[in-house]
Amino acid sequence: MTLGEHFVELRKRLFRSAIGLVAGAIAGWFLADYLLDALRGPITDIAKQQGRIATLNYDSITGAFDLKMQVAITIGIIISSPIWLYQLWAFFVPALSRKELKYGFGFFFTAIPLFLAGAYAGWLLVPHIVSLLTSFAQGDDSAIISAKTYFDFVLKLVVAVGVAFVLPVFLVLLNFVGVLSAKSIIKSWRWAFLLIALFTAIATPAADVISMFLLAIPMVLLYLAAYGVAWIHDRRAAKTALRIEAELAT
Repeated sequence: MTLGEHFVELRKRLFRSAIGLVAGAIAGWFLADYLLDALRGPITDIAKQQGRIATLNYDSITGAFDLKMQVAITIGIIISSPIWLYQLWAFFVPALSRKELKYGFGFFFTAIPLFLAGAYAGWLLVPHIVSLLTSFAQGDDSAIISAKTYFDFVLKLVVAVGVAFVLPVFLVLLNFVGVLSAKSIIKSWRWAFLLIALFTAIATPAADVISMFLLAIPMVLLYLAAYGVAWIHDRRAAKTALRIEAELAT
């Protein structure tokens, strides 16, 4: 394909992705109230458990509309993700070799379930973290929380935990392309476990050690699984290299 044909192909893929995103955002507009009710749950629990006034606050006339629009777009991005991910993949597939295509498929179909699992784990942590952070307020104070700030906080937490679950897949991908060896992965296990412990300690309430371990255990297992896959790949690559050397020698 010429450069002009590549631009035409890119425009076609972007247009289809945009249609999917708009359709998802329209559906997200009708689903936004259900998500906002779910987000409001931890705030309601604060009022019951801590015996204080706890409400979401809109700091401008258009605040409620802006937040609902942001929630609708976020839901639209998630709902339409199969469409725009496929369009992105279809644009790059012709430029990939068979080996790169195989690695890409493996990464694609492994990373998405892990990200969704991590995002769900982050969602389960939200009530605990909100309860802990608001408990630092004095007994006579009210928790008047900015709705937009609260939604941004929850979204960043869910995405952060989701990305953390995908990181082992990046380790495997780096190993397959020859950048990182299995020996290097397991050699850094102390640093990896320390970073996992720090991440889970920050992401979970300090008083809730059980939640910290429930989040840390799958992350450690994913790290060890990444090492196991990389070790098998390195072993097969070494055997292949020895076989090729033997064939060349004869």
